[in-house]
Amino acid sequence: MEFGGETQQNVIFLKKTLTWWGEVVHCVTKGHMVDEHNIVLEHEVLGQGMFVNQYTHSLDPKKRLTIPSGWRAQVGQPRSLYVLRDVHQKCLCVYPAAAMMKRLEKMRQHSIADAKARHFARVLGSQSDLVSWDSQGRIRIKDDLLDFAGLKDRVSLVGSIDMFELWSPENLEMLTDMGGDSLQDAAKYVGF
Repeated sequence: MEFGGETQQNVIFLKKTLTWWGEVVHCVTKGHMVDEHNIVLEHEVLGQGMFVNQYTHSLDPKKRLTIPSGWRAQVGQPRSLYVLRDVHQKCLCVYPAAAMMKRLEKMRQHSIADAKARHFARVLGSQSDLVSWDSQGRIRIKDDLLDFAGLKDRVSLVGSIDMFELWSPENLEMLTDMGGDSLQDAAKYVGF
C-alpha cells in the first residue's frame, strides 16, 4: 500500500493505493488537520467507494427513491448512477458512473463484428438508465425498470461492494441465504 499526503488550506488529502479484488484502487480521504501532528479524519472518501449495509426506503408518490447520504458520498465524480437490470435476479443493479466506465471499457475491446457482444451492448443500452439525484438525494428510475424488479412501494437497497442493488422486499426474502459451506465456497471462488 502506497501512502502520501498533501495539505490544502488546513485540509489534508491522504492518497492511498491498494489492491481490491485484484484491481488497483486509488482513493483519496479528506481529513482536517488539528495540529501539525494530529489528523482528525472525516468519514468521507472522494472517488471510488464501497457500498455496504442494507436499507429499506419507500418510493414517494412521484416514484422517487432516496439514496442514503453515505452512499451518495461514495459515488465520486461524476455524480451520476447507471441503473440496469440484473442478469440473474429480479432486481436492479446500480453502478456509479466511474465504476460503469471500467466495465464498459472491457466491452469496447470486442470487435464490432462480434454479434454476441453487439447484442449484449444493444440490450444493455436500451434497458438501462442514467440518473442523478436531486437536492434531497432522490432519483427517479424509469417505469419499465421499476416494473422489471417489482418495485412498487418499498425498496430494499443492498450494498454489494462496488455497486448496490435495488430489490422488492418480497423478492429479497425469497432468496435463499448462503449457508456456511456455500459462503465459504463463494469466498474461495473470489479469492477473499
